Amino acid sequence: MKLFQRAQRSLFGEILDWMLTPLLLLVPVSIGVTWLVAQGIANAPFDRTLEYNVRALAKLVDATLRGESFVLTPSVREILRAHDADHVYFQLQDGDGRLLAGEPDLPHPNTEDLPTPGVVYLHNGDIHGQPVRVASLWIAGGTPEAPPALLQLAETREKQSVLATEIIKGVLLPQFAILPLAVLLIWLALVRGIKPLSVIEARIRERRPGDLSPLDESSVPLEVVPLVLSVNELLNKLNDSIGTQKRFLADAAHQLKTPLAGLRMQADLAQREGANADELKQSLKQIGRASVRATHTVNQLLSLARAEGSGAAVARQPCDLARLTIEVVREAVPRAIEKRIDLGYDGAEAGAPGVVLEGNPTLLKELVRNLVDNAINYTPSAPGRPGVITARVLGDPFGRIIVLQVEDNGPGIAENERELVFEPFYRVLGNEADGSGLGLPIVLEIARQHYATVVLEDARPGQQPPGARFSLRFDANERGQA
Repeated sequence: MKLFQRAQRSLFGEILDWMLTPLLLLVPVSIGVTWLVAQGIANAPFDRTLEYNVRALAKLVDATLRGESFVLTPSVREILRAHDADHVYFQLQDGDGRLLAGEPDLPHPNTEDLPTPGVVYLHNGDIHGQPVRVASLWIAGGTPEAPPALLQLAETREKQSVLATEIIKGVLLPQFAILPLAVLLIWLALVRGIKPLSVIEARIRERRPGDLSPLDESSVPLEVVPLVLSVNELLNKLNDSIGTQKRFLADAAHQLKTPLAGLRMQADLAQREGANADELKQSLKQIGRASVRATHTVNQLLSLARAEGSGAAVARQPCDLARLTIEVVREAVPRAIEKRIDLGYDGAEAGAPGVVLEGNPTLLKELVRNLVDNAINYTPSAPGRPGVITARVLGDPFGRIIVLQVEDNGPGIAENERELVFEPFYRVLGNEADGSGLGLPIVLEIARQHYATVVLEDARPGQQPPGARFSLRFDANERGQA
C-alpha cells in the first residue's frame, strides 16, 4: 500500500476549478478597480464646485485687498455653510503670510514653483483630524509691488464618500447577483461539453465480448479523436493477438494430429499378440521417429507463436549478426555431417565493423537456425555430388546495410512457389524431405519485426541444379538506427 497515494482526479472537477478560480480571483480585483473609479467619479463634480466657490469668494477678497472692508454677505455665508453633512473652512492670508480672516489651521499648499495668481490649486489635507479637500487661489496684491495674497477654501469629504459608496453599490451588487448565475452556466456548459465521453462509454459498455470492431471517431469532438484512435489501435492489436492465438491452436491441433495418431498406431502394433522381436523393434523405431517429428513440430509452433506475439514489446539490444550466425553453423555441423553435407561459414568475422544491429538475439538466432535447418532438410547429398551449404554475413564499415545469406546447391525452388513457401505448412510438391512447413514462416515473421527484407533466388542461375539463396537485407534507414 502506498503511503502517499494520489487521489483519483475528476476531469469535470479539474476543468471547473480552472474556470472558476480565475473568475473568483477577479472579484476582489474588480472591487478594487471599481472603488478607484468611483472615487475619481465622485471627486470630479465636487472639485469643480469647490473651484467655482473659491473663485466667487475671491471677488470679495479682491475688493478687500484694494481698500474696501471684507464683509461676508448672507449669500456667501450660505455658500460656506454648504451641506449639512460637511463643513467648509476658509482662510485668507496677505502677501506676507499674515492671517487676515478664517481658519488658521488650514494646510498650506505645496508648490515648488512660484504661484500663479488666478490659478486654482487643489490638494488634500487634514484639519481637526478630518480629511478635507482644499482649493488654493493666489490673488494679486493691492499694489503691483505687493506679493499675491492666498485664499484657501476647504471642505470635508463626506458627500464624496457617500456618492462613491452609492456608485460602488450600483456596480458591485449586480456583479454579485450575476456571479452565481455565471457559475451555474459554467456548470451546465461543462456537463454538456463532456457528454460525448459518456456516449463513448455507453457504446463500449454495450458491446459484445467478441466485438473488436473500431469505434466511430467521426461523431466525437476533435479533442477526443486521439483517444478514440488510440483505443481503435489497441482493439486492432488485440484482434491480431486473438487471431494469432486462434491460428496457433488450429495449426497445433492440425499438425500434431498425424504424429500422435502414428504414435498410437505403432503402440497398438507393438502390443499385438504374436509380434516377434524384429516387428517390436520396428514399431519402437517408428514410435521414436513419430515422437521426434511431434517434438520438432511443437518446437516450431512455439517459435512461430513467440515470433508473432513479440510485436513492439520485443527487447532489443546490439547484436553481432556474424557471431550469432557462426554459433548456429557450429551447432548444426553434426547434423550436416550425418547427412554428408558440407556446411560452412564464409563472411565477416565476429566483432568486425558493420555487422552489429539493434535486435533481439534470441529471435535472430532462431531466424538463422531455421534458414540453416531448411537448407539441410532440402539439400540432397550423394556420392560424387555432395551437398554444400554456405552461410555468410556481409556488412559495410558504417553499419548502414547488413546482409545475411544462406545458400545451397540443392534443387532450388521454382519461381511460382517462392512466395508460397513462406506460408505456414506449405510443402513443395514432390519433395520427400521431413519438415513441418513452419521454418520459413518463422523466418519471415522475425525478419518483419527487425525491418528486414527477404529475397529468395537461385544460387547458381543457369546451372543444374540451380540451388537456392535466401538473402535478408537489414537497412539502418528502415531500422531507425543512427
